Amino acid sequence: MRSADLALLNAERAARRAVVLVTELATGEQRVLTAAEVPDDPLGTEIAARILSGKSGLVERNGHSFFLTVHVPPVRLIVIGAVHISQALAPAARLAGLDVAIIDPRTAFAASERFPDARLLAEWPDDVLPGLALDRYTAVALVTHDPKIDDQALVAALRADCFYIGALGSRATHAKRLDRMRAHGFQDEDLARIRAPIGLDISAVSPAEIAISIVAEIIGAMRKKPARAEALG
Repeated sequence: MRSADLALLNAERAARRAVVLVTELATGEQRVLTAAEVPDDPLGTEIAARILSGKSGLVERNGHSFFLTVHVPPVRLIVIGAVHISQALAPAARLAGLDVAIIDPRTAFAASERFPDARLLAEWPDDVLPGLALDRYTAVALVTHDPKIDDQALVAALRADCFYIGALGSRATHAKRLDRMRAHGFQDEDLARIRAPIGLDISAVSPAEIAISIVAEIIGAMRKKPARAEALG
């Protein structure tokens, strides 16, 4: 690989952007495509599909064979609230291949013995989220039921390009939440991105059932074309 291509590949990966190495098998010729360049490439449709799946693979076009080496950032789940649901959500999300971080400034909740295998940040969302650099490969789940905590993270998520934003609470609670977000200047099209009540409607009751419904909803959002195809813009 040419040094310039390697530098570009590493830079895109460091910036948590999708990037693809295209290798023509017959000639060994290679090129690196950033996400922004994919739509205009002759193999754009095939490459976009590969980015959507997150998997590398062989593509045939007009008698030529190309191997697409796909690099997409690890999908992250940021959970706001170290509550009972989060105790079930963290292992379920990791099982689905998500990188999980839990944020809660309340040290009585954000205790390592309650989350022995999770990245736990006992800080206010306003303080820690800027360093996490929310992006289009980030899902955010708001489960504290405390607007003083959830709203900070919701504002950050709406201002970022997170592919999934879910919020716990009844429809009445969510209506009040939307009013508070409008006071922050968000429009209805912004607020439509919030999945509330959070999780797929499977009549979940227990924390474990709710956690499963949330992970399933995140996977659905992650695998739909809009969630990943926007990364090509």
